Amino acid sequence: TTIKGYTMCTDFPAIDITTAGSTAVAGADGSKEVTVEVIDSTEVHVNLLKSIFDFSSIKALLDRPDFTMVYDTMHGVNGPYAKAVFVDELGQPESTCMNATPKDDFNGGHADPNLTYAKELVATMGLDKKGNKIDVEGSIPSFGAAADGDGDRNMILGTQFFVTPSDSLAIIAAYANSIPYFKAQGGLKGVARSMPTSGAVDLVAKDLNFDLFETPTGWKYFGNLMDSKALYGGKDYTPFICGEESFGTGSDHIREKDGIWAVLAWLQILASVNTDSSQPLVTVEDIVQKHWAKYGRNYYCRWDFEGMDKKNATAMMDKMRADTASNTGRVMGQYTIATADDFTYVDPVDGSVAKKQGIRFLMADGSRIIFRLSGTAGSGATVRMYIEQYESDPAKLDMDVSAALEDLVKIALQLCKIKKYCGTET
Repeated sequence: TTIKGYTMCTDFPAIDITTAGSTAVAGADGSKEVTVEVIDSTEVHVNLLKSIFDFSSIKALLDRPDFTMVYDTMHGVNGPYAKAVFVDELGQPESTCMNATPKDDFNGGHADPNLTYAKELVATMGLDKKGNKIDVEGSIPSFGAAADGDGDRNMILGTQFFVTPSDSLAIIAAYANSIPYFKAQGGLKGVARSMPTSGAVDLVAKDLNFDLFETPTGWKYFGNLMDSKALYGGKDYTPFICGEESFGTGSDHIREKDGIWAVLAWLQILASVNTDSSQPLVTVEDIVQKHWAKYGRNYYCRWDFEGMDKKNATAMMDKMRADTASNTGRVMGQYTIATADDFTYVDPVDGSVAKKQGIRFLMADGSRIIFRLSGTAGSGATVRMYIEQYESDPAKLDMDVSAALEDLVKIALQLCKIKKYCGTET
């Protein structure tokens, strides 16, 4: 279809967009009429969330004297949604909602839900920007969460405990039947993660027999899988959960990641393991530790080399791409590179092909090193380096992340030669 022109109605009357309702506007000659409908998007989404989760059981959890929470919406759009859910629907004090007044400039902050930028929440939860415990005066909430500026991403925290986005995705998948939306449909069928996201959810999918997909970064790939049957007449993979390491998590209730959905998913899980209020509280950390004990732990980190010269960074990626065949089978320290490749994704739904989605070094023990290049000429290039070490030894599930990944980081820097190409290793 080609748009060859359009006509503007310069005398169209002003519509009150502060009040929900419909307004019919007729042409002067009566030949045409249009209807403008103003909706309350907060009310619509809250009603959707109420159809997904059991708000009564979540309220019972929130009302426990030994449970407290805080949700930092970082002066982004999720503030009114947070108030509508936690204050109006679940009866919690307004103090539950931190930085809940949306502001154009996010009150001078950077509305990114991670350990670096959600400083106020992270400190409240007893952690520093590296996820290490710090001394805090007074009590620490049982549960903490953060949202980004447009409300689609999330960070989950327990008392002095950070849940990685990859672990969060895996745990929500493992506990999917605690969420009424999934249980009512016979349980979860499919899960997906972006390629750089850790393989934690893969272990759950294998154990519980879910369809599993590893896609390029980008929610559109998840959307295709959700709509496989409805739009393409293919296999039905729904109910469906998906996520990315960049703090995005969601399901097939909408075709986008949904920050407040992930927060409620965690609260529903906590409610499901805390049905007896006379018993000690099962915490966020307890749930994660139990998950690691069953499935093992995927130690994981991402390094961002920002502002790199794009020509040099591209040359570095091209060299790794050219060396994939010679690097396959290479032994480096205690690791053997089982496969080195340039990730290509063939969409199982529409057959489209996405090439050059990241250089992967897949180790024989399940560990991974991944490199991706992003950025524009105006801001320079960003080289993203992802390191993942799988550990199943019960004695090694509580290691410091940097110590667990130290050897792999050294190997990654040796493989990419970023010092040679871009002049830095930090």
